[in-house]
Order: sequence, then C-alpha cells, then structure tokens
Amino acid sequence: MAETKGKFDFAIDRGGTFTDVFARCPDGREKVLKLLSHDPQNYKDAPTEGIRRVLEEETGRVMPRDQPLDSSLIGWIRMGTTVATNALLERQGERTALLVTRGFRDLLHIGTQARPRLFDLEVSMPEVLYEEVIEVDERVVLHQEGCQVPGREPNRIVTGSTGDALEVWREVDLQRVERDLRGVLSRGITSLAVLLLHSYTWSEHEQVVGSLARRLGFTQVSLSSEVMPMIRAVPRGYTVCADAYLTPKIRQYLRGFTSGFRGGLKDVNVLFMQSDGGLTPMDQFCGSRAVLSGPAGGVVGYAITSYSQAEKKPVIGFDMGGTSTDVSRYAGQYEHVFEASTAGITLQAPQLDINTVAAGGGSRLFFRSGLFVVGPESAGAHPGPACYRKGGPLTVTDANLALGRLFPSFFPRIFGPGEDEPLSTEDTMKRFRQLTREINHFLSTGQSHTFSSRGGQSNSGNAQGSKSEMSVEEVAMGFIRVANETMCRPIRALTQAKGHDTSQHVLACFGGAAGQHACAIARALGMKTVFIHKYSGVLSAYGLALADVVEEVQEPCSLQYEPRSFRELDSRVEQLTLHCQETLRASGFSSSQISTEVFFHLRYEGTDCALMVTAAGHPSNAHSCRSGDFRTAFTKRYLKEFGFTIPDRPIMVDDIRVRGSGKSGIMSVTRTRMVHGPPRPVKVTQCYFDDGYLDTNVYLWEELSCDHSIRGPAIIIDKNSTILVEPCCVAQMTAGGDVCIAVGADQLCVLGTELNTVQLSIFSHRFMSIAEQMGRVLQRTSISTNIKERLDFSCAVFGPDGGLVSNAPHIPVHLGAMQETVQYQIRAIGNDLKEGDVILSNHPSAGGSHLPDLTVITPVFRKGVSGPIFFVASRGHHADIGGITPGSMPPHSTSLQQEGAVFTSFKLVTGGVFQEEEVTAALLAPAQYPGCSGTRNLHDNLSDLRAQVAANQRGSQLVGELIDCYGLEVVQAYMGYIQSNAELAVRDMLKEFARRRRQQRGSLEVEAEDQMDDGTQIKLRIQINEEEGSAVFDFSGTGTEVWGNCNAPRAITLSALIYCLRCMVGQDIPLNQGCLTPIKVIIPPGSILQPSQSAAVVGGNVLTSQRVVDVIFRAFEVCAASQGCMNNVSFGSDRGGYYETVAGGAGAGPGWHGRSGVHSHMTNTRITDPEILEKRYPVVLEQFSLRPGSGGEGRYRGGDGVVRKLLFRDKVVLSVLTERRSTRPYGLHGGEPGAPGLNLLQRVDSRVLSLGSKTTVNLEAGDMFCLYTPGGGGYGKEEEDQEDGNGSPPIKRRRPCETFPERGSVFEFRRVQESV
Repeated sequence: MAETKGKFDFAIDRGGTFTDVFARCPDGREKVLKLLSHDPQNYKDAPTEGIRRVLEEETGRVMPRDQPLDSSLIGWIRMGTTVATNALLERQGERTALLVTRGFRDLLHIGTQARPRLFDLEVSMPEVLYEEVIEVDERVVLHQEGCQVPGREPNRIVTGSTGDALEVWREVDLQRVERDLRGVLSRGITSLAVLLLHSYTWSEHEQVVGSLARRLGFTQVSLSSEVMPMIRAVPRGYTVCADAYLTPKIRQYLRGFTSGFRGGLKDVNVLFMQSDGGLTPMDQFCGSRAVLSGPAGGVVGYAITSYSQAEKKPVIGFDMGGTSTDVSRYAGQYEHVFEASTAGITLQAPQLDINTVAAGGGSRLFFRSGLFVVGPESAGAHPGPACYRKGGPLTVTDANLALGRLFPSFFPRIFGPGEDEPLSTEDTMKRFRQLTREINHFLSTGQSHTFSSRGGQSNSGNAQGSKSEMSVEEVAMGFIRVANETMCRPIRALTQAKGHDTSQHVLACFGGAAGQHACAIARALGMKTVFIHKYSGVLSAYGLALADVVEEVQEPCSLQYEPRSFRELDSRVEQLTLHCQETLRASGFSSSQISTEVFFHLRYEGTDCALMVTAAGHPSNAHSCRSGDFRTAFTKRYLKEFGFTIPDRPIMVDDIRVRGSGKSGIMSVTRTRMVHGPPRPVKVTQCYFDDGYLDTNVYLWEELSCDHSIRGPAIIIDKNSTILVEPCCVAQMTAGGDVCIAVGADQLCVLGTELNTVQLSIFSHRFMSIAEQMGRVLQRTSISTNIKERLDFSCAVFGPDGGLVSNAPHIPVHLGAMQETVQYQIRAIGNDLKEGDVILSNHPSAGGSHLPDLTVITPVFRKGVSGPIFFVASRGHHADIGGITPGSMPPHSTSLQQEGAVFTSFKLVTGGVFQEEEVTAALLAPAQYPGCSGTRNLHDNLSDLRAQVAANQRGSQLVGELIDCYGLEVVQAYMGYIQSNAELAVRDMLKEFARRRRQQRGSLEVEAEDQMDDGTQIKLRIQINEEEGSAVFDFSGTGTEVWGNCNAPRAITLSALIYCLRCMVGQDIPLNQGCLTPIKVIIPPGSILQPSQSAAVVGGNVLTSQRVVDVIFRAFEVCAASQGCMNNVSFGSDRGGYYETVAGGAGAGPGWHGRSGVHSHMTNTRITDPEILEKRYPVVLEQFSLRPGSGGEGRYRGGDGVVRKLLFRDKVVLSVLTERRSTRPYGLHGGEPGAPGLNLLQRVDSRVLSLGSKTTVNLEAGDMFCLYTPGGGGYGKEEEDQEDGNGSPPIKRRRPCETFPERGSVFEFRRVQESV
C-alpha cells in the first residue's frame, strides 16, 4: 500500500462521549483534536466534522458544514467506532429473526443457564437480539461407530470440513421454510440469523436456507457457518445474531459517513478497526467483529509506542475513562481471546483481551456499614459528577478535584444546565462535607461499637483512637485509595493468571483520567516505571494510524497433532495462507508488505482447556509440520500458564487459524523540543497527599523539553489529560516528548490496631485479592477438568479462631461451610497442629458439604507466637473419590460409606512431607465395602491435592507479606473489622425488617415450612430482636434423618443461610463469619438438617439446600419459590460417564417476573453445549426449550421451567436425582405455585414411563429421557394494582443500566467460577 504523499491522512476514534482525531498533514506535521461525539445542534457526524476542521484550518478554505467535503485532499481515513458497541448495549440494532433447528427455539434464551449475578433475586439478563424465531425441520448428527438408533436410519452420510462423518437424519423442508420466511418479511423484518446444529463442520443446510432468504429479499443474511465456524452452538448462535443485528446498523452509519464527502470517498482508502486489533476495508467491516473497535486502537497504540523490542519488558495498558477502566497486556504479541461477552452477548470471534472494570472517573462513591465503596455504579455523562453542576453524585473525579489534583481553569466551560460554566469546586466540596459528616457521625456513635469490640485488643473502646473525626480531604483521599485498589485487582489477576510477575511490567497509561492514578497504582503493584505517550489523551486514534491491515481466516479441525496428520495440516494451512495473501494483495499491498502467522487451537485429549498457539520461536523440524514445532510451543505455554504438562496425552487440533497482516502503519516523526534551563512551573498549588497538603509545581506539557526531569509532587497538564507525579517519583521527558516516570518506593506505612475506615476498605480488597490469587494458583496447577476448567473450587482466609475472613469466589454451597471445617479442626486437633502440617477433611460432621468436596487446611505460624496466627484453606470438587457409582454422587445411596472416601482430620502433609502412601490408601479404602470401589482416578486426586496445598502455600505467603508490612496485631485487628462490617450490614437489614414487620403485623416472630417430595417437613421459626438487629433461626420440628441421601449436614444449612442473608442485604458485603454473628441457629440433632455421622448426604448438598433457601425466603416473604431443585442427571457405561444439572423457573418477587430457564439459589452450573454433548457422548439432544405455562400465575409471573429430551444411541445406565416432583414451588401473596417437575422415559417401543424423582435405570439405544423441570412461583394476585402491605424487606434491586458491563478474561474467569 503506497504512502499518500501530498494529502491529509486521518485516524479517528469515535467514542461514546468524545471523538478523537489524529491528522497527518502533507508536510508531515501532526495535529490532534477532540470533539463531542454527539452535538446535533452544530454538526451531524463527529468524524466528518473533525476532518472538516483540520482541512479548513490547514488549507485556509471555508468549508461549510452543510456541503460535502472535497475528498481529493484526503489520502486515507482509519476509524474505530463504538457504533456497534452502543447498539448492543442499548439494544438499538436491526430488527432480526432467528432461524434455528427444530427443538431449539429457546436455546439462546437459556444460553448457559447460569445467572449473571449470584445474589440478585431478580434475575436480570439482557434480552435476546432477535424478535422472531423460525424452527427448521432438519437434523444432522455426528456419526458414531457402533451407535445406531432404531428407526432413525440416515438419509445420507456426509463428510464435514473437520473430517468428521455426519448423518443427515432430516433434510430441510424448503417449502415450509419459504412460507415462514415470507411471513417474517411481511412483518417488516429483513435481517436474518441462521443457526443449524453442527453447521460449523457441514454447512450445506445453512447455505441452502441462506440462498433462499436472499432470493426472497432479506437484506442481511448471516450464517453461523460463515461468521465463525467453531464448535459450540450457543456462542456461535449469539455471534451470528450479533452479526445480523449489528451489521445493518454499521452499514447505515457508513452510508451516512461517506455521504459527507464528494464521491462518497470512492477513491479514498477507508479502513476500520476490528476487535482483534487489525484494520479491515470499510466494505468488510461487520457487526460480530466490531464490538471492541474503539478500545482496540488504544491497545495497538500503547503496544507499538511503549514496548521495547530490545528490553522486551512486558507492558500493562491502563486506559481509565469516565465510566470504566480498560486493562490489557502486551509482551511482543497481542493477547487474544476467542470467546468473550459484551452486554450479555457471548461473541465467538477473535478479540483483544481487554478487561473492562467498572471503575472510572465517573464511578460513584459510597459509605456503607463502615466501608468506603467505589462503584460499580457510575454517574454517566448525565448528570455526571457533582462538579458538572447538574446535581450529580460524588465520584472519583470529584475526589481528585477536592484534593487539588484538577484545575477548573484548565477545563472548557461546558458544564451546568446551559453547558457554559466551569467545573464547580463548590458543588464538590458541599457534597463531600455532607458525606464527611455522615462518616464522622458513624464513627462517633454506637454504630461503630461493633468494630471496636471485635478489632485490635489494644483498642480502648474508641474505634478511632485519639483521632475522633476525619477531614474532607481524608475522606476524599480514602476514596482515591479504594478506587486504586479496585483497579489493581484485575491487573494482578490478568498477569498472575498466566504465571507472570506483575511487578516486572511497565504501566502504560492513556485515557483522560489514567494519569491522575498512574503512580499510585504502579507503586501498589510493585511496578517501577510508568510510561505516558505524548498522545495519551487520544492514543486510541493514534493507534489506528500505527495499525496494520489484517485478514484472518479460521476453520475447524478434528485432527490429532501427530506425524500422520502433518500432510493434511500443512495442506490446509497453505490454502488458508494463500487466501489471506490474495485478499491483502487485492487491497493494494505488495508481497514484501505482507506477513502471515499460523495458529493452532490445541488441547490435550479429554480436556476442554484449549490454547490458541503460534509456533513463533519454534521452527519446524523433522518431527513437526512445516508451519513450526507446535508441540513444543504448546507444551511450553501450557507449562507456563498451568505449571505442568501431560506428556503421554495426545494433543488435539480444534481449529486452524491464519492471520495475515499488511504493513501499513505510519512512522511517527519525533519532534524534539529543546529548552535551555530547568523546567518552569506555570503555578504552584497546594495538593493533598497522605502527608497532608504539599506545595506542588504545575507544568504545561507543551513547554517541557526532552532533557527536563521533574521531581514529585508535581502536576503535568496538557489539553487532553492531567498527570500527577506523586512524592518519591521522578518524571523524565523522553526524546519523543513522552513522559516516563520512575516510581519510588512508598514510605513504610505505620498503622495502629484502632479502626481506620479507609484502611478497612483497603484491607477488604487485599484479603479478597489473597483468596483470588490462591484460586489462580489452584486453577493453574490442578489437573482435573472439575477444578481446572469448571473451576469448581473455593479458596479462603480465616482468622486465628477459624472465623472466615474472605472467600473467593462465592460458590453458594461453600459459603460458611469451610469455616465449620476449620473450626472443627481447631477443636479436634488443637495443640497437635505444628508448622508444616496440612489437614485434609471432607466428613459432613466436620463441616463438609458432600464427600467429593475435599478441603485442604493449612495452619500458618509465625516466629515467637505459640499457635497458628491464621489459617488458609481450599475446597475443590474431585471428580471421583470412590463409592458405589462413578462420580461419587449416587442417587440411591443410603450410607456415607457408599459415597466414597471419608476424611475427618487427616494429616495430608506432616512436617512439610506430603503423605502420599497414606492418602492413597485412604482414597482406595471404600473398596472394602460391598458394591463399592476405591477412587477411579487416583492420579488426578493426588495431583489436585498437591495443587490445593500449593494454593494454600501461596495464600500463606501473601498474608505473611501483609504482616511484614503492617504487623501481626494490625492484620489480625483488620480481620476482625472486616467481619464486623458484614455483621453490621446484616444487623441493619434485620432492624429494617423488624421495623416494617412491627408496623404492619405487630409481631417480630415469623415462621415458614415446606416439605421434600417424600413428605419430610422443614420448619423454621425466626425471632428477631429489633434493638440488637439479631435473630434466632430455630429449625425445631424439622423431620428426622431420612433413608436415602437427602440428609443435609449442618454446614449446608449455614451456607444456605449466609446466601439468603446476602441476597436480602442487597449490596456487596464481605461474606464471612460476621454474617452469622447476629444469628443463633438451632438445628435438632438427628434431623434431616443435622443427621448422624454415617448418614448419606449427597442429595442434601444438591437438593435439600434448595429447600432450606425456599423456607427462609418464605419466612421473610421476600419472593416466591424458585424451582427448588438442581435436576441432577447422569448417565454412563464402561466407556465413561456424564453429569449435568438443569435449569428451571425462578420465582417472581415484588416488582419482577421470574426468569425462565435459569439456575437459581444454591447452584449456578453451566450446561454442556449441544454440539459438545453430541460429539462426546452417545446421545442426541432432541429438544432443549422452555416449558410454557409452568411458571405460577400472579401479578408477577413465575419463570417457566425447561424441556430437555435426551435420545440415547447406545446402552447406558441413567441416574436421576431430583425434587419438586410431587410438591409445587410456592407462590407468595396470592401468586400461584409453579408447576412440579416430571421425569419421563419413552422406550424405543413407544411406551412412556414415569420415573419418579430419584431412580437409576438401564437404557437401550433408542430410549429417550424427557425432563420437564419445575417452574417458579408467582407473586401477588393478578387483579392487584399495587403491592399489598406485608413485612417483607425491601430488596435493593440493581437496574441493568446502573453498572457498566464488565468484560475480558478476568471477568470470564470469575463468571465461570460463579457458575459452579
């Protein structure tokens, strides 16, 4: 692609609020400007207006806004845009219909079946992108040797692009499809998304339907086999819907943009940035690859300007804007993800791994129950922060203004109702003074007594010691420190998740707000260098000018990476490479400008953890394919990320990807400015830091020279950003005019044991970060699918008394249960615990939930202290620990021994030595019982136990570092304060409930009961003390221990109780021991909720726990019952087994309808994708859809359950463990109950049998299991116009628009882990 000499070149980033323009003039000069993206009173389109202003200023010619611009002056235009992102967020795309295989009309509504926010009773999920569904009567299934369903002989057998054989069971009924398509067209819908099962490998049916739709007049037809041919129907379906929904809007925008130029930019090279960081021609820019178009430019910008090929020091990109902050990493190669969610839609397309967290300049500030909280709610552009003069709330921007770090005189006068006033320091300080009074009132009254009684022992009753009040500046500074810690957590997670040391990175800052926080964040992370480019305020636009044009192609594969596959792999790579090269040549690139890179999507056989691997640095050899030594590249990266390899396991190639690049980025001309003498400040101001107000020099960036060095504290200002150089930091101007800051060590913090509310918030983040980092180590070093890929584990930190301090993530059934386990060991072993010991436990009477959940506990000692100073623990679900059935979750067990190996207080490590022989014998011990086996996967058990020990060691190390910094007394004091914060939030909730209850009913005693399908009662009576904010939960009268496995250990009831309390509190609080401090729990021994030591309990964990939640919510009258079941289904044979839990209906509540087809309460597991299920197991999924009418009627309807039909292709043993088959999920306040579930078996001879709620049955090929899950209960009578007066607590509901949707690999990790 030739240079455009003598013309103007433009790179433009059109953001949600501002549009940034980088222009290169014909003489090589560079210009930047920023303008509002929406200003309809002055111009129609911001990018066009930006171009017009530059051309008019540089040429001296008047160019009226109402006339097209002269495009002959323009060489090229490159753009990034949030048009697609905004359309997705606001659901303003094209009207779209979905055409899908029959039986799957609700597949994308159900999705993974997991709810997005664990503790929101109103399950609020973004709506699907289509408004009509057409079901196509066609079916294609993968051929499986030896599997044949009677009466389902294929019409033909075909070969897919992966090499797999497929059976065509039903051809497309084109006549019916045409009739349905015409009906959709008649209703004004002209955009169509097509998703047919297994079309990723065989697309003929999609192609036929697509051709018909185009012929009929659909203007946009998106086929899933073309948009992204990767296995897994759900994310591919979301992606194709996004493409059909967004592409017409992009085309509409492009038509409007080009109409602003003469000739419609026909002779101008116009390129758009895609989500993967590459540019593409305007006519190829499509919706599914446009969602990260804006942020991608910033990643390219900092990657090219900040990364040194010589030093090879990795860079963290830190882009802090008004609503959110984007965090990413670059170490010589762009880091991509191939499946990520934006606005609730999972897109299966190459995307830069940009992690968005809800912490920006507009993040709101709260003081809740003694805790400083920043976000995730944002003030948005309207009303904006308090200083915008529109009555907005306090935000991070206000805190910076209050501390003297922002100067209203340097901001344009665009604020206030008339948008003609400066920033208002007065409004900010008024709000801060009000908030400071509230905080000081809290500290000076009895509300803080909870903290002082629990915290440091040296505290003499005054929670603030000698310091009775906080100043406005201390409050503002506190919020800044909490905001910084909020942004540090995803950076730690992003680096440590892949085995990188956070401190060994450079922090590259851009975006309007990043420079104010850069030094503090770098220091907190141990980074020594901050780099801020001269165009940091418009770096996304500048990155567009530096970017390459990219052509990517990808196709699925099912080959093993081995010598006999190399010829086919080489051939397919060659074809894809040729396609990329030809496409780029057609765009004007010469061969010398084109480079290609080959990627294989590789995984070990039998695992789901695939890595997209390049062979760069690993040239081909005699034992590899021609594109490089992918085996070595894969094993090295796997070892780096996960800490081990599986040498004897075959490596599978899931996809082949080729990325072609046309080198077209400009080379920025360095403008070195030399000024003799020291830098001269334009003013000296008073700026507030930890040590109080300090004299702070203020410099204008444009007046600084490349030889200037500026020692902090100082502020550097340019027209687009403000940089704060903190004390102990030195800013050096580079030859290119950039700022490089050397970050000095922080002064040693001196902190007493008395409560400091700011430090309380910091410690809350730090304790959570420790638990999160433990989880990352466990995930990296474990080997089993359950822990490594399903992330079915929790890690936690405990105080010296065994009380839970922090737990990550919040898997409901683990909440509070691990605390019982740790405290049991303290009672049972006590003084016998020695340094170097590690305890293993899973027994229900010792705080266990069910036997596969193995808890590893490490007591931590410190020199000079006699006993453990704290504990760390990790609980992981092991796939098998023996018993009567594979998977150790038998539906028909009657004693604990039948469920697997049992550990009460087993010393897994003694004196630092892993007791392999002893634990192996214990894991194999169940074989001594009739009908039982020892563990069936000893190798994975031992590997995962070692990983749990390693995770605990990491936690111990991190808490040790915290103690080294603050001292043991201080850390233990703040452990107590964190627990007090949760206690106070629960007490406040109980007081509010008691107040409402007393006013409306007069009684502070509530009760409820429900029953299991076998008639066993679960009764609860709650007595509330309004003055103390405490309660007694008395389960007396609950039924006795049962014959079967629905017995629930005490720890399960406590977990359900903490879950319910957190839901009713309605805000983020630390989930720890403090939640239960105001609660006294009475459970009768020998009951189903506290069974004998030998009782079977596997069903109690997955079924009875749900009923306990139902009873608690019924007592508080919070919402109607959800499905009250996890619908456990498993099947298997000698060749392997499969287990799943299935969604149902959620209960309705005051102000909301129940969500249909979603998991609720104590479970949140994802369901296996239909295409993966059919590829790996001898089963065909005939139907997976909603069950209309199963939700209870009422003013607010309960959610519908689902219908799931499994047709078996071989002999298997089916096990079903379910509830709510004879009892119905209750409605509330006149709402109707939901429909009960139903388990049917349709035999191959057409007989239909009811299986009951719990059974095991032998199936033949052709048998079909039909699961109908319960619906949720309704709320309120249908004729009511308003809610009746009742004592239910007001649930704090989170509206979808209140928080910025997070995204990126860190968010996906947490989301998957909360979906367990």
